[in-house]
Amino acid sequence: MADSNEMTINLVVLGRTQTGKSAAGNSLLGSSDFESHRSPSSVTTCCSLGHSCRISGIIRRNGCELALRIRVLDTPSYPHSALSKEQVRDTVSSALAHHFGEEGLHLALLVLRADLPLCPDESDHAIQFLQELLGPTWKDFTAVLLTHADKAEEAGFSEEAYLHSASSTLLSLLSSVQHKYIFLHNQKSIIKEERATVLRKLLNFIRQNNYRVLLLKHSKE
Repeated sequence: MADSNEMTINLVVLGRTQTGKSAAGNSLLGSSDFESHRSPSSVTTCCSLGHSCRISGIIRRNGCELALRIRVLDTPSYPHSALSKEQVRDTVSSALAHHFGEEGLHLALLVLRADLPLCPDESDHAIQFLQELLGPTWKDFTAVLLTHADKAEEAGFSEEAYLHSASSTLLSLLSSVQHKYIFLHNQKSIIKEERATVLRKLLNFIRQNNYRVLLLKHSKE
């Protein structure tokens, strides 16, 4: 916290190429800090930290309203079209230690597309990457962000119907992170009310984890 009337939450977005990872980061920040567009190759090649403005009307603690600030670390995708797994892991690990080394990480957001099935190999690779990056307590500090939820809705799936029809692979992953998941529409700019709802859900996940943070050191230390 910067002061007694303000709370800062630190987030990192992780995921495959073209999942809407950078766009999700922009939606959380309410900005266009991160480059995001369709491409035949991975767009993000290095880590970048974005900051939101002070946000009011989202959180209260001990009867008092707090101003909220969001910090989001955008990361190269894994698998990446130009970088090896080790390069991505070392780049992200170094950036986490640099930006969040003192204050700690509140949540890692694993970004998946709601309009595409999650296959076992993809899930296994994501879990292994999270374990290597965050350590043995990764489940406590990971939530799943299901982007392109608007396309799932267009196909006739409500959130409840979607989860009822989802693959056992996805359901197992959601169970492993204590059902911390959020559906996100992949519009260029989500409306203010939807952003507030998403932020409240993230804050609820953080509260359920007793506001703990994951302290990260560089892998070479």
